[in-house]
Amino acid sequence: MDRLWAPWRMKYILSTVQQDMNDECIFCRMLAETDDEKNLILCRDQLAFVVMNLYPYNSGHLLIVPTRHTGDFASLTNEEHVALAKLMRISQNVITQVMSAHGFNLGMNLGRVSGAGILNHLHYHVVPRWNGDCNFMPVVADTKVISEDLHAGWRKLRDGFLEAMQS
Repeated sequence: MDRLWAPWRMKYILSTVQQDMNDECIFCRMLAETDDEKNLILCRDQLAFVVMNLYPYNSGHLLIVPTRHTGDFASLTNEEHVALAKLMRISQNVITQVMSAHGFNLGMNLGRVSGAGILNHLHYHVVPRWNGDCNFMPVVADTKVISEDLHAGWRKLRDGFLEAMQS
């Protein structure tokens, strides 16, 4: 098998190990800060917020996160479920309008064995998909290509979220 050097991936691996060791929550840290562009936060609501994934599966990959720190899905209140669902719907609409997505993967990984990288703060994934987005690279080179810089995507999506939250 060919290997692709992805040194950025070590930052992610170490951050999850560090998180497990000291229980610092990246989402709670982001919420406490006010620089939404630095943290890639697109939208804040009272019970939930939308942030771009630092390690995206595809361009425009978003996370919908409850503002309350919890890793227990069953502990979410009905109001939190509604707030999360509302932001998933808005996210789907904004990505469709701004990025012309053809489809989406929506979901949550609960527990390390299911693929959760952040165990102690729940979050939904909203992954936009396009016809043909699974080009030859994953098949031939076992490599995923992300075609847009995160901050360029943030600027593009931020305007759509500002407009969607005002209506």
